[in-house]
Amino acid sequence: MSTPTLHVIVTLLAAAMSGYSGAVVLTRADWIVKALTDYRVPQPWWPYLGTAKAAGAAGLVAGLFIPPLGTAAGIALVLYFTGAVITVARARWYTHIPFPLVYAAPVVAALALA
Repeated sequence: MSTPTLHVIVTLLAAAMSGYSGAVVLTRADWIVKALTDYRVPQPWWPYLGTAKAAGAAGLVAGLFIPPLGTAAGIALVLYFTGAVITVARARWYTHIPFPLVYAAPVVAALALA
């Protein structure tokens, strides 16, 4: 498989995962409401957090056509998920730290392949 093809596949995977992650926050799925509450994330922030992930996903896809936009979206998502790791650790839910890392991994891979 060529590197450009792999880049497109990984970028679309990262966008799908980030978009899904944003959608569950925006639709307030029961399991994410419980997690955000457990992590002590203020409820007024939730729409902004979901929108940020959804925008990052859209930016990754747009970046396939406008590479600087994809790079900016990827960097923003990496920063977002780094903040999520810090939030989970601050709440002392150490066993949950891998979850934001799973979402960050394909974003990092997409940036590396760009």
